[in-house]
Order: sequence, then structure tokens, then C-alpha cells
Amino acid sequence: MIYLDHAASGPVRRSVLEAMWPFLTGEFGNPSSTHGFGERAATALDDARAAIAEGLGWRPAEVVVTSGGTEADNLAVKGLALARPRGRHVVVSAVEHQAVLESCRYLERFHGFTVDIVGVDARGVVDPEHLAALVRDDTTLVSVQHASNEIGTVQPVAAVAEIAHARGALLHTDAVQSAGWLDVSAGALGADAVSVSGHKLGAPKGVGALLVRRGVALEPLVHGGGQERGRRSGTENVAGAVGLAEAVRAVRAERRPAAVVAVRDAFIDGVLSAVPGARLTGHPEARLPDHASFVIERTSGEAVLLELERRGVTTSSGSACAAGRDEPSAVLLAIGLDADTARTAVRFTFGDGAEAVDVPTVVAAVAESVQSVGALQH
Repeated sequence: MIYLDHAASGPVRRSVLEAMWPFLTGEFGNPSSTHGFGERAATALDDARAAIAEGLGWRPAEVVVTSGGTEADNLAVKGLALARPRGRHVVVSAVEHQAVLESCRYLERFHGFTVDIVGVDARGVVDPEHLAALVRDDTTLVSVQHASNEIGTVQPVAAVAEIAHARGALLHTDAVQSAGWLDVSAGALGADAVSVSGHKLGAPKGVGALLVRRGVALEPLVHGGGQERGRRSGTENVAGAVGLAEAVRAVRAERRPAAVVAVRDAFIDGVLSAVPGARLTGHPEARLPDHASFVIERTSGEAVLLELERRGVTTSSGSACAAGRDEPSAVLLAIGLDADTARTAVRFTFGDGAEAVDVPTVVAAVAESVQSVGALQH
């Protein structure tokens, strides 16, 4: 089976499992305890935090370990907005993950916030003029993702940060899909908060981080013992933090984006040549290195996926968080596709080991699957 759904999740790295194992067995102490077991756990947690910070380009004190990207997004949007007395206005892009959009709806329903949506062009890129027009003197927060999990488009986050900061607003960016491939440092993005998720990097599901610029106030969502410097209470997931730190280190040391881009581009060219009616979605150049997504006229994306799996290729039609729903992707509608076309989407994400993928075989499987679905529909 050829697995091409790494945007949904990938395998845990062996080095991550080995790093975590001691803290899942003999070194089980609570880092808040003052005995030897607790002190060793606290040291491991501090070391992991420092490694995460170094690998991603932040300071150790700016790392808040979370249960994953969804919690990191929730903590960023709600925590940043509620901690600032500046105003009750938030601006988000039309292509955000549901974790960001639902957090904004929560602020609307329960805290009286107004939320404005900034549009994107046909390639999924945020319109800077529209954004500048929406940001006001009472805007508390702007949230624009770094890269799309559905169409792969990479946003000009540094330029977005300039627009937000010029009006005194904070910027959060969801870097769950990009952290393994692109520079997500505070200096590169200019963001005040960045969300990352472990299982996109080779760590287990259930661990992630929110990176929050020093001095930026953050209202916690979880209250209790005041762990994570008062930003997220609860006994810390030491093993998860150690695993995330090792995953960040391994990604930085081992991933070769240029080689993955070569495979991805060969695949895109092959599909566009071999599959009638196939169109690439997202930006043709400013896209994640491992990401290729298409809409294919007169097909059903879900039907194509089933045919592909019969031929030994596993992939998806878009966000795993929305799988199984009948409604078309909000991201594809935002870039101007009609509902019927949006339902023809298929997404291929290569991840580690892309160089081992037999591109002609996968292209042939796509062409045969589309042909088979077309024959069934007619």
C-alpha cells in the first residue's frame, strides 16, 4: 500500500518512541513533585521545552505544551482575544481550520465579539487590501493560517503580521501543516502566536504546542494548578513533550524539502497530463513541498478515493477533520469553486519517504481510478 495522506497523520518516528519510552515506564514522576522522580521529570520537561523552542525558533519560556493543534488553536484565539481589553473584534481568513473558526464563533456567542472574514483569491491567498480594510483600531486579533491542509497554499504571514501590527492587533497563525517544512520562527513570521501539532511531525497524536511571544497576555482555557506558567493547568505530559522535542529535532535534521518538491512536481505534471479534467487547486508555486491537490471534473472525489485504495494508494479528499460529511469543503468554496466541483476534490500528501514513491505507478492508478468512476457514472 502506498500511503499519501501525511497531511492527515503520519507514523511515529522510531527515535521519538525511544526518547519517550523512559517516561512511559520507569521515569513516571509528576514534574510538580519535589522528590527525585518528580525532579527528573521536571528536568526532562525543561529540556524538551528548550529543544522545541530551539528547533522552531522561539524561546523556551514561549512554549506552551498542549494536547495538539486543535487545543493550540483554541488557546490562541480565545486566550489572546479574552486577555486583551483593547476591543471585541477579530479578523480571520475564509480558509482557516475549523478549530480557529469555531473558536471565533464561541467568542461571538458567549463574549459579544464581532468576527470579520477576509477573503482569498482563486489560489487561496489572502487578499491584503481586504485584510487592511477589515482591521480596525479595536481589532484584538487577526488569525491567518501559515499553510492550508486542504490545498497546500502558503500564506504571506509576515506581510499579514505587518498589517495587523500597524493597527495594534495581535497575529496568530496556525502552522500545524507547515511546521515540518517551513520556517515558523518568530522572526520569520512576525506572529505573536503559532500553533503546531506533534503527529504531523512524527510524534504521537495527543501532543502539540502553542508558541506565544514573550510579554503577550494569554487567558488560560484550563484552570487548576497553574502549570505551564499559568497558561495551561494540569499535570504535564512529560513523555509527549519529550517526543515532540525529538520529532522537531529529527524533522529539522532529516527532511529534505527540495527532494520532496521534485517528486511532488513530477506527480502534478503526470496527473495533469494523464487525467482529463484534472485541475490543480491552491497556489502553483507558493505551496507546501509535499502537497498536491486536484479537482477532477465529472467525478466524485470519494468514489475516486475508493478506486485508488483498490489499486493500493491511500489518500483523502481533504481535511481528515471533515471526512464523512456531505457538504462541500468551505475552503474550496472560498477559492471560488462551485459545490459540485468541490465534491470532486482529491488530495495527495507525500511526507517522509517521498523519494521512494513510484510516481508513474501512482499517476497510472489515478488515471485508472478516474476512468473507472467515469464509466460507472455513465
